[in-house]
Amino acid sequence: MNTNYAVSARAVDMLDVDARSVFITRTYAHLFGAILGFTLLEILYFTSGFAETLLAIAARGSWLLVLGAFMLVGWLASRAAHTSTSPTTQYLALAGFVFAESLIFAPLLYLASSFAPGTIQSAGTVTLLGFAGLTAVAFVTRKDFSFLRGLLMWGGILALVAIVASSLLGVGLGVWFSVAMIGFAGAAVLYDTSNVLHHYPQDRYVAAALELFASMALMFWYVLQLFMSLSDD
Repeated sequence: MNTNYAVSARAVDMLDVDARSVFITRTYAHLFGAILGFTLLEILYFTSGFAETLLAIAARGSWLLVLGAFMLVGWLASRAAHTSTSPTTQYLALAGFVFAESLIFAPLLYLASSFAPGTIQSAGTVTLLGFAGLTAVAFVTRKDFSFLRGLLMWGGILALVAIVASSLLGVGLGVWFSVAMIGFAGAAVLYDTSNVLHHYPQDRYVAAALELFASMALMFWYVLQLFMSLSDD
């Protein structure tokens, strides 16, 4: 959700139809590649037994430290992808972020696979449908959702405070927090898709794919948590 773009290339809104189509195609091709890479890494973790090891490490360590490291990696990757004019740096940022996401997801996916079979597939399907629906809204309406930036920043701060407080107090956040975060992720998808259509420089399709992947991953995380919570009832 970063909009501090360099001025080395024209914004998408200033391009002709053909150039804009090329930019959008490249963005979603890289998004598909990020999803495929994430999936392959998770398969590797599960088949090798590394996912179970990651769960044991997460259970022994401080989840706040994991969360902090993850946020730092995400911020650095996003900033590098947005500000660098080097394609190599942008690709390294996207690859690094996908790798970090795969590590943070592995313990949750292992728990879901072990104690709530079927929830991964269901959550994945719902996430893809939700993402596709929100993308369609942005493309059909052509509305500029940049006004959501302030709300997303404020909502993200509130969510972080809630997560930290929950970890320190040892109190679960419950089903409704997952529902609220799914809504937050949906707003992020609209915001990021709007930026893809209107504001990204034409040489930042890798950064655009990174932001879309981050929003989709956030939605998948909380849809999966919601399904797991419902399966326990």
